[in-house]
Amino acid sequence: MLIVKKFGGSSVADKDRIYHVARRCIEDYEKGNEVVVVLSAMGKTTDGLLAKAHEINPNPPKRELDMLLATGEQTSVALMSMAMSALGVPAVSLNAAQVAMHTTSTYGMAKLKRIDTERIRHERDARKIVIITGFQGINKYDDITTLGRGGSDTTAVALAAALHADACEIYTDVDGVYTADPRIVPNARKLTEVSYDEMLEFASLGAKVLHNRSVEMAKRYGVQLVVLSSLTRAEGTIIKEETKVERMLVSGVAADKNVARISVIGVKNEPGIAFKIFNLLARHHINVDIIIQSIGREERKDISFTVAKTDLQEAMTLLNENREVLTAQTITCEEGVAKISIIGAGMTSNPGVAAKMFESLYSANVNIKMIATSEIRITVLIGEEDVNRAMRTVHDAFDLAD
Repeated sequence: MLIVKKFGGSSVADKDRIYHVARRCIEDYEKGNEVVVVLSAMGKTTDGLLAKAHEINPNPPKRELDMLLATGEQTSVALMSMAMSALGVPAVSLNAAQVAMHTTSTYGMAKLKRIDTERIRHERDARKIVIITGFQGINKYDDITTLGRGGSDTTAVALAAALHADACEIYTDVDGVYTADPRIVPNARKLTEVSYDEMLEFASLGAKVLHNRSVEMAKRYGVQLVVLSSLTRAEGTIIKEETKVERMLVSGVAADKNVARISVIGVKNEPGIAFKIFNLLARHHINVDIIIQSIGREERKDISFTVAKTDLQEAMTLLNENREVLTAQTITCEEGVAKISIIGAGMTSNPGVAAKMFESLYSANVNIKMIATSEIRITVLIGEEDVNRAMRTVHDAFDLAD
């Protein structure tokens, strides 16, 4: 059996945890399985490297930033290989160039194109545990690229697909997918299984268990995932196409504080304006989520939307530089906001879900600024100061507690 195991930064944060992970991997290896391990950078290494970069240059070139950040994963895979060697098990660490993980050239947010499997197969044939850097690749110029935050999850899923692995296990600091963040909602319940679509919504709406790009890839290639804790032996959550259990009305509640609202006010009420705004942002790889358009006075309209807080500065600069082309009178932004969402495949066949959510927010005196819906989710934008209280209230309203 070929198993791909991915461990996040907190799982390899220090010597003891590295040895703990090494022993867990060796257990599977000694049962006769082939083991491929994907690692993130240790603990808060990436944050430390980012801080150092911004100390040197407040606006560092993205190519150089990727060059720097990639050292974090190289450190953790080398140390893990040393730990396994100390425990008497043959292992080899490989970086993205040595494997040859080919990506696009968008530094800081590259997409995987293909993975060469020959080197990994060669090391597996030698009965070694293969330990690979997550989060990074190489582009057509042989430059190092990174896949963006959470990119190690994507690396693991891509490897599982390319190697036709029998299992893909994602180890984090939580032991599965919960109905809400247990740190905010103490009585949140662990889900035994979740569909790809529900997990996609969880991941893109702020639940930090898995990166949404990794779930998209798992769905596309039919890679069944298991989310587990590296610190306990508890059973995790299985993520797959169809879940056996009766579809719950609402599977969970997610919150995202990395969000800001932009309002482009007083644009001409004519065809093509929305296209110009969102095409401009798309060309610069800025994702937009909730969008509201309202008709104003004198043949003018306002368009409001949300972006990640980390993209706010760049988005505002772009919009202001193109204000005349966009026919905008003013462009404003608001930072103290957050998104709260309910997710559930059972929503489509049950009326009244939105009303129940809005009623619970009203009873908690939480004001709703924007609303967006899809088949399996309802998202509202609220004040950031209300988010934890809102999450607990909505969680209780749908009886999601353990």
